[in-house]
Amino acid sequence: MKLLPLLLCLPVLACASTDPAPDGPTQPAVPTWVPLFNGSDLDGWTPKFTGHDLGVNYKDTFRVEDGLLRVSYDNWETFEGKFGHLFFEAPFSHYRLRVEYRFVGDQCPGGPGWAFRNSGVMLHGQSAQSMTRGQEFPASIEAQLLGGDGQNVRANGNLCTPGTHVVMGGELVKRHCINSSSKTYHGDDWVTFEVEVRGHAVIRHLLDGEVVLEYHNPQLDEGDGDAKRLLAAGAEVALSAGTLSLQAESHPLDFRRVEILVLESE
Repeated sequence: MKLLPLLLCLPVLACASTDPAPDGPTQPAVPTWVPLFNGSDLDGWTPKFTGHDLGVNYKDTFRVEDGLLRVSYDNWETFEGKFGHLFFEAPFSHYRLRVEYRFVGDQCPGGPGWAFRNSGVMLHGQSAQSMTRGQEFPASIEAQLLGGDGQNVRANGNLCTPGTHVVMGGELVKRHCINSSSKTYHGDDWVTFEVEVRGHAVIRHLLDGEVVLEYHNPQLDEGDGDAKRLLAAGAEVALSAGTLSLQAESHPLDFRRVEILVLESE
């Protein structure tokens, strides 16, 4: 199934039934969740790894097995800073994204300590084509996927801001990572994480259907080197749309669902 044509038929609310009722007028469209991962292959997705050209799936890290989209390190001997991102082919602006994920196995040797049971979905990101060969992370808003170590408290659904800033409480926040209010998710159970993105206005992280973090006005960090390149090429400071990508940060994990609900612009 080719995903992009399916998405192009739902520029606002997604393809939904508008058939008339048996004895009444046409019913309004109902928003529909659309899968971005088809369960069979990586159609619609392109990998980018630090130090490698766009499209190189370094050591077959991103793969589909048993209907799961897997980030696997079984072909790696050591991590060596080779951060990876799997980019979806279409950008988005107003939407809800839902993923079901689980961490599995052991972290790749050489992975940074902070990357233990750490991954993320990158929102409002720069295009994969605009990344430099040696760039570690796209300038983007990172909604973190985080797992506990079985003992210590660690919030899930946190925010990190590579090349970006956000506004909270009416003030520009320049620190790199911000914790959510979520509980700790220990173990290898499946976790459902959602993020609601309303263009430049607001972004919300949800776990178990509850908002655990909210912030506003995502924007490029004018002091960051990668952001400076984008601004020099004509990008706007305010981020109202961009790419989606899934991370590979040294800890293996599985996705069994990656889907989007396109929302009407307000």
